[in-house]
Amino acid sequence: MSEDLYQNDLLRLAAEARGTGRLQAPDASVTLDNPLCGDRITLDVQLAAGRLSALGHEVRACVLCQAAASVIGRHAVGETPARLRAVAGEVRALLKPDGGPATPSAWPEIAAFQPVAAIRSRHVCVELPFKALVAALDAAAPEGGDA
Repeated sequence: MSEDLYQNDLLRLAAEARGTGRLQAPDASVTLDNPLCGDRITLDVQLAAGRLSALGHEVRACVLCQAAASVIGRHAVGETPARLRAVAGEVRALLKPDGGPATPSAWPEIAAFQPVAAIRSRHVCVELPFKALVAALDAAAPEGGDA
Protein backbone atom coordinates (compact mmCIF):
# COMPACT_ATOMS: atom_id res chain seq x y z
CA MET A 1 0.00 0.00 0.00
CA SER A 2 1.06 3.53 -0.62
CA GLU A 3 2.68 5.47 2.21
CA ASP A 4 0.17 8.22 1.41
CA LEU A 5 -2.59 5.91 2.53
CA TYR A 6 -1.22 5.36 6.02
CA GLN A 7 -0.64 8.97 7.06
CA ASN A 8 0.22 9.87 10.63
CA ASP A 9 -3.35 11.06 11.26
CA LEU A 10 -4.75 7.62 10.44
CA LEU A 11 -2.09 5.84 12.48
CA ARG A 12 -2.81 8.13 15.44
CA LEU A 13 -6.55 7.54 15.18
CA ALA A 14 -6.07 3.77 15.05
CA ALA A 15 -3.73 3.88 18.05
CA GLU A 16 -6.24 5.91 20.09
CA ALA A 17 -8.70 3.02 19.82
CA ARG A 18 -11.54 5.16 21.16
CA GLY A 19 -14.60 3.12 22.09
CA THR A 20 -12.73 -0.16 22.41
CA GLY A 21 -14.46 -2.74 24.57
CA ARG A 22 -17.82 -4.43 24.60
CA LEU A 23 -20.91 -3.15 26.40
CA GLN A 24 -22.38 -5.39 29.08
CA ALA A 25 -26.02 -4.80 28.14
CA PRO A 26 -26.27 -3.34 24.62
CA ASP A 27 -29.58 -2.51 23.02
CA ALA A 28 -28.11 -3.96 19.84
CA SER A 29 -24.92 -5.67 18.79
CA VAL A 30 -23.72 -6.29 15.24
CA THR A 31 -20.74 -8.20 13.84
CA LEU A 32 -19.62 -7.52 10.27
CA ASP A 33 -16.78 -8.99 8.25
CA ASN A 34 -14.83 -7.93 5.19
CA PRO A 35 -14.05 -11.26 3.52
CA LEU A 36 -11.54 -9.64 1.13
CA CYS A 37 -9.05 -8.70 3.84
CA GLY A 38 -10.32 -10.41 6.98
CA ASP A 39 -11.44 -7.28 8.85
CA ARG A 40 -14.06 -7.94 11.53
CA ILE A 41 -15.87 -5.56 13.84
CA THR A 42 -18.40 -6.19 16.56
CA LEU A 43 -20.16 -2.99 17.57
CA ASP A 44 -22.52 -2.53 20.52
CA VAL A 45 -24.88 0.40 21.08
CA GLN A 46 -27.14 1.67 23.82
CA LEU A 47 -29.74 4.36 23.22
CA ALA A 48 -31.47 6.66 25.69
CA ALA A 49 -33.69 9.69 25.16
CA GLY A 50 -33.33 9.48 21.38
CA ARG A 51 -29.52 9.55 21.41
CA LEU A 52 -26.64 7.12 21.47
CA SER A 53 -25.79 6.85 25.16
CA ALA A 54 -23.01 4.24 24.96
CA LEU A 55 -20.96 2.53 22.32
CA GLY A 56 -18.37 -0.21 22.39
CA HIS A 57 -16.50 -2.10 19.72
CA GLU A 58 -14.12 -4.94 19.27
CA VAL A 59 -12.06 -4.66 16.09
CA ARG A 60 -9.80 -7.23 14.48
CA ALA A 61 -8.81 -5.36 11.38
CA CYS A 62 -6.38 -3.26 9.41
CA VAL A 63 -5.31 0.26 10.41
CA LEU A 64 -7.98 1.87 8.22
CA CYS A 65 -10.80 -0.05 9.88
CA GLN A 66 -9.32 0.54 13.34
CA ALA A 67 -9.04 4.27 12.65
CA ALA A 68 -12.64 4.47 11.41
CA ALA A 69 -13.90 2.65 14.52
CA SER A 70 -11.88 5.01 16.70
CA VAL A 71 -13.42 8.06 15.00
CA ILE A 72 -16.85 6.63 15.74
CA GLY A 73 -15.81 6.00 19.34
CA ARG A 74 -14.61 9.58 19.62
CA HIS A 75 -17.77 11.30 18.34
CA ALA A 76 -20.84 9.04 18.27
CA VAL A 77 -21.99 9.11 21.89
CA GLY A 78 -24.57 11.86 22.33
CA GLU A 79 -25.56 11.94 18.65
CA THR A 80 -29.01 11.00 17.34
CA PRO A 81 -29.38 7.89 15.18
CA ALA A 82 -30.43 10.13 12.27
CA ARG A 83 -27.25 12.19 12.59
CA LEU A 84 -25.10 9.05 12.77
CA ARG A 85 -26.73 7.67 9.63
CA ALA A 86 -25.95 11.00 7.94
CA VAL A 87 -22.30 10.77 9.00
CA ALA A 88 -22.09 7.27 7.49
CA GLY A 89 -23.44 8.78 4.26
CA GLU A 90 -20.77 11.49 4.37
CA VAL A 91 -18.07 8.81 4.63
CA ARG A 92 -19.51 7.01 1.58
CA ALA A 93 -19.54 10.32 -0.33
CA LEU A 94 -15.96 11.08 0.66
CA LEU A 95 -14.81 7.77 -0.82
CA LYS A 96 -16.54 8.19 -4.18
CA PRO A 97 -14.17 8.40 -7.15
CA ASP A 98 -15.53 11.80 -8.17
CA GLY A 99 -14.25 13.02 -4.84
CA GLY A 100 -16.50 13.83 -1.99
CA PRO A 101 -16.00 17.01 -0.04
CA ALA A 102 -12.38 17.57 1.02
CA THR A 103 -13.62 18.61 4.46
CA PRO A 104 -16.79 16.72 5.40
CA SER A 105 -19.29 18.64 7.47
CA ALA A 106 -19.44 15.97 10.16
CA TRP A 107 -16.44 15.07 12.23
CA PRO A 108 -13.11 16.66 11.25
CA GLU A 109 -11.13 13.39 11.46
CA ILE A 110 -13.13 11.93 8.58
CA ALA A 111 -11.05 14.08 6.22
CA ALA A 112 -8.05 11.86 7.08
CA PHE A 113 -9.66 9.12 4.97
CA GLN A 114 -9.56 11.22 1.77
CA PRO A 115 -6.48 9.36 0.37
CA VAL A 116 -8.46 6.09 0.50
CA ALA A 117 -10.84 7.37 -2.20
CA ALA A 118 -8.22 6.54 -4.86
CA ILE A 119 -7.93 2.91 -3.71
CA ARG A 120 -11.32 1.30 -4.24
CA SER A 121 -10.36 -2.03 -2.67
CA ARG A 122 -9.79 -0.24 0.66
CA HIS A 123 -13.15 1.57 0.80
CA VAL A 124 -14.75 -1.34 2.64
CA CYS A 125 -12.05 -1.12 5.32
CA VAL A 126 -13.10 2.43 6.15
CA GLU A 127 -16.83 1.86 5.70
CA LEU A 128 -17.11 -1.37 7.72
CA PRO A 129 -17.35 0.31 11.17
CA PHE A 130 -19.88 2.83 9.81
CA LYS A 131 -21.94 0.01 8.28
CA ALA A 132 -21.84 -1.81 11.62
CA LEU A 133 -22.95 1.36 13.40
CA VAL A 134 -25.90 1.84 11.05
CA ALA A 135 -26.87 -1.84 11.32
CA ALA A 136 -26.76 -1.64 15.14
CA LEU A 137 -28.84 1.54 15.08
CA ASP A 138 -31.31 -0.12 12.73
CA ALA A 139 -31.62 -3.01 15.15
CA ALA A 140 -32.01 -0.74 18.18
CA ALA A 141 -33.94 2.15 16.59
CA PRO A 142 -35.30 1.52 13.10
CA GLU A 143 -34.98 4.43 10.68
CA GLY A 144 -37.55 7.03 11.47
CA GLY A 145 -37.56 5.97 15.09
CA ASP A 146 -34.80 7.54 17.10
CA ALA A 147 -35.31 5.26 20.09
